[in-house]
Amino acid sequence: MKFYIASGLSNKELVRYVSEKLIEKGYIHTYDWTQNNRATDEETLREIGELEKKAVAESDMLIVLLPGGKGTHTELGLALALNKPVYLYSSEELDISTTTTFYFVEGVDRFHGEVDDFIQHIIISSIKRKGETI
Repeated sequence: MKFYIASGLSNKELVRYVSEKLIEKGYIHTYDWTQNNRATDEETLREIGELEKKAVAESDMLIVLLPGGKGTHTELGLALALNKPVYLYSSEELDISTTTTFYFVEGVDRFHGEVDDFIQHIIISSIKRKGETI
């Protein structure tokens, strides 16, 4: 299964951790934006944006690690429009008064708690989605 991770730059190490754990299980990361330096011109922004858009389209699922960055919700919208399953992670329970409605639409699987439990949740859920037995 192919995955893409949307998150903020402040979560760069968490993104790398989740990616490494999924790759160890045979998953394919469609694009690792954590390897980029911060874009400083329009051309670089466009190039990265196109790579991220393509990576979401090529993925079988989107993983959102909160808190997100400027592009996180754009990537969430792309995944929802393409009917991709979305796995949303927050270490704490979501605060209804400050969250977006799109975290609660069909296709978004919300999880809060320990990140290793979240990774296990993704693995089990993606196996079930493919119709395989665990």
